[in-house]
Amino acid sequence: MDTLVVGELYSNEEIFRSLGVSNAGGIRISLPGKSVSRAVIMTALQAFHGARENPYHDRLEGGSLIFTAAGKFGQQTLSGANNRLAEQKALNFPIHGFALVANRRDKSIGPRRWRYLGLLEFLRQYPDTQLDAEGKIRNVWLFEFRVHDASFEIPIANDAIVSDDILTKSRLANVSNSDDDEIITETVGQQSYFDIERIEHTRIKLLAMEARDFEFFIKGLLLHCGFSDVCVTQFCGDGGIDVNARAGREHWVFEDTLVQIQAKRWLHSVGRKEVAELRGSLQAFARGALVTTSHFSKAAIREASEEGKNPIRLIDGIKLSRIVLDEQYPLKQ
Repeated sequence: MDTLVVGELYSNEEIFRSLGVSNAGGIRISLPGKSVSRAVIMTALQAFHGARENPYHDRLEGGSLIFTAAGKFGQQTLSGANNRLAEQKALNFPIHGFALVANRRDKSIGPRRWRYLGLLEFLRQYPDTQLDAEGKIRNVWLFEFRVHDASFEIPIANDAIVSDDILTKSRLANVSNSDDDEIITETVGQQSYFDIERIEHTRIKLLAMEARDFEFFIKGLLLHCGFSDVCVTQFCGDGGIDVNARAGREHWVFEDTLVQIQAKRWLHSVGRKEVAELRGSLQAFARGALVTTSHFSKAAIREASEEGKNPIRLIDGIKLSRIVLDEQYPLKQ
């Protein structure tokens, strides 16, 4: 096998033999010397395995891949292969992404069941919480990648050259505040085990919703909490506003104030750009809020409360889950 084609299916054997990596694991590193020369990311949707075999919450969202570090049991650490992916920022080595399309126990499909996603660009890493293979709450590390699939065919012999060119151009085109790479999260150690377990189970259900269903869920939650005139905007062409509402009597200081909300059922982080765009979409005198199932970057938090600008209320996945629990708002099983 000389070339990888985006969207084509490959067998595990074809992947590890052609790319010179190990034959097992979600993160596979080619390390002929002291430096990484190539890496492979193998991700599987949870629908293909039980939680014990695949407890990871990996997700493809638009042009982003959110990938959980290696380690099914206990607390994850940035060691071994987990610690090598960030080196791409300095070395520009190629990271190839593959996604499982069928359970290996499905005999109706041959050995070629790994779809090639393209080359991956490491963006950031940050801690999060998930259930491990035994259903226990633990700290994990999430990696965010930008998926580059415009180069339809990647010659394996020249993948380092192709990767270097793609990464260099991408970084020039996507210059961002370095604080967008610092994600502000809460970890297990900052809360009681019982609380974080309930919160994580709630967040899992929120993440499982379709994007449109999540917007209507936010509408229902607002009505439950005493807001009035709550409506969901059109799914497309909403100018960044997903839900409009007015503060009710329970919020007497701001009663009848227009609140405009952007709802992001994301696993990948929310940055400064999204906060600034929401502010630009607000009607005059409206208050804005950005609600997500994920986390905010340090730059996003700074942008939301920057002096001289209309403040934006930020609700991350942990805070949203806690509100759902505190308000005893029912979630579909």
